[in-house]
Amino acid sequence: MEYTEKKPPLKEVLEKFRVLDEKITHYSSLIGLADWDQKVMAPKKGRNVFAKAAGSLKTEVFKLSVSEEMGSLLETLSEQENESVLDVVTKAKVREYKTFYQKSKSIPADLFQEYAIITGQANDVWEEARDGNDFAKFLPYLEKIVEYKRKFAEIYGYENHPYDALLDEFEPGLTVEILDPLFAKLRESSVNLLNRIQQQGKPTRHEIFEQSFSIDKQKEFNRLILPLIGFDLEAGRLDETVHPFAQSVNIGDVRLTTRYLENNVRSALFGTIHEAGHGIYEQQINPKFEESVLQSGTSFGIHESQSRFLENMVGRSKEFWTYFYPRLQEHFPAQLANVSLDEFYRAVNSVSPSFIRVEADELTYNLHIMLRYEIEKGLIAGEIEAKDLPEIWNQKMQDYLGITPSTDTVGVLQDVHWSFGGIGYFPSYSLGNLYAAQILRTIEKDLPEFKSHIENGRFDVIQGWLKEKIHQYGKLYTPNELIVRVTGEELNADYLVEYLEKKYSEVYGLEEK
Repeated sequence: MEYTEKKPPLKEVLEKFRVLDEKITHYSSLIGLADWDQKVMAPKKGRNVFAKAAGSLKTEVFKLSVSEEMGSLLETLSEQENESVLDVVTKAKVREYKTFYQKSKSIPADLFQEYAIITGQANDVWEEARDGNDFAKFLPYLEKIVEYKRKFAEIYGYENHPYDALLDEFEPGLTVEILDPLFAKLRESSVNLLNRIQQQGKPTRHEIFEQSFSIDKQKEFNRLILPLIGFDLEAGRLDETVHPFAQSVNIGDVRLTTRYLENNVRSALFGTIHEAGHGIYEQQINPKFEESVLQSGTSFGIHESQSRFLENMVGRSKEFWTYFYPRLQEHFPAQLANVSLDEFYRAVNSVSPSFIRVEADELTYNLHIMLRYEIEKGLIAGEIEAKDLPEIWNQKMQDYLGITPSTDTVGVLQDVHWSFGGIGYFPSYSLGNLYAAQILRTIEKDLPEFKSHIENGRFDVIQGWLKEKIHQYGKLYTPNELIVRVTGEELNADYLVEYLEKKYSEVYGLEEK
C-alpha cells in the first residue's frame, strides 16, 4: 500500500503560522527600538558592537522569515482548498510573508548578516564623514553596500531593470517603466512653474527666517502642536537626531525625531510635522493587527503620502497658520511682531533652489528626488560607480536645480539612506507627494468643510477621515489596492501637477496656466 503523509489540520497550521508571525514581529519591534537607540541615545564608543548585536538579531529574523518551517506553512496555506477558506486578514499576512520568502530564500544567511552589520556600522561612519566633509571616509562602506544591493537585485530577480527589484522592496509593484513617465510629467511641469516664479513671481519675505530663533522655544512650540494635530504623546515621544525620522516600536510606542537649527526655524517645525504624519499613521492602525506583520503602513510611498500631506497640504496651508500663527508669535514676539499672517504664509511657501533635500520647498523637492533616482538606477545597473558620485551629484544638481554644492556635506553626503542600504527608497518621497495630492482631492469632496476644519483646529475630524480610509488598515491592502479604494482610481500624476500650479500661482501672484 502506498504511503501518503497525513497533512496537519488547517487549524494547527494557522496556529503555527500565528506563533511564527508573532515571534518575527516581536523581534522586529526590538530591532526598531535598537535602531532608534543607536541613532538617538547610544554613546559613540559602544556603537560598533551595538551594530554587530543588532545585525545578529536582524539575521535571526531573516532566518525565521526564510526558514523551512515558514516555507512549509506558506505552501500549505497557499493550497487552493485552504486559501479559499482563509479570511482577508490571514490572506494578507500570507501575501506579505510569501512575497519576502520568494524573493529572499536564496540569500545565504551569512551574506545577509554581513550586510546587516555593515549597514549598522555605516550610519556612524556616514555621520562622521558628513560632519567632516570627508566622502573618502564613507566611500568604502558605500561601495560594499552597493555591491550587496546589486547581488540582492540579481537574487530577487526582475524583468526589465535591476533597480525594479529594489523599488519593489519599498513600493510593491513599482517599476522603472511605471515611474519614468510619472517623473517626466512632474519634472516638466515643476521646472516650468519654477521658471515662471523666478521670472514673474511677486517676492516673498523669506528673510524673516534669517534670524535667531531660540531652540528651547522651538522645542516648546513643537510639543504644543504635536497633540493638537493628532499625535498621541502617551503612545510616542519626540527626540533629536542628525537626520529626522520616525520609528515605530509598536502601535503604542511610536518615536519621532527632529533636528533643531537656531537660524532655521522651519527645519524643526516642518520636520516635526512631517514625522508626525508618519507617527499618526502608525498609532491609528487597527489594534487587532498588533503583533503581526500587518501592524505597520502598507508601503513607503503611502507612508510618505501621510507625512507629506500633513507637512505641506495641511501644515503649509494658510488655514493652518490662521490657527497656529498667533501661538507662534507668542513664542517668538521679537522675530514675528511685524510680520502679518499673509506675509508669513507666503514666506513658509517660498520657492528657491537649495542644496538640502529635507529643507527644500514643496515645488523643488521633487527635483531632489529625481536626481537621486537617476543616480541609484545607474549605480545598480553598473553604469555609475560610488567613487564618482560627488562629481555626478554636483553635475546633476546643476542640471536639475541650477546650483552646484560647494561641499560634499551639503551635496552627496547629506542623506542617511545609503548608509542603511535604502537604495530604492528615495522615489517613495515623490510617490508620497503624488498619492497625497490624489488623497487631498478626495478628502475635499468627502469633507466640504476641510479647510474650515484646519482653520478651526479640528484636526480630529481630518485624522478621523484618514484613520477610516487609510490608517486603520495597516498592511491589509497593497498600495495600489488602497489608493483605488480611497480615491477610486490608480495613481495619477495630474493631481499633484494641478495642486502645485494652483497653490504657487496664488502664492506668487501668477496667472494659472
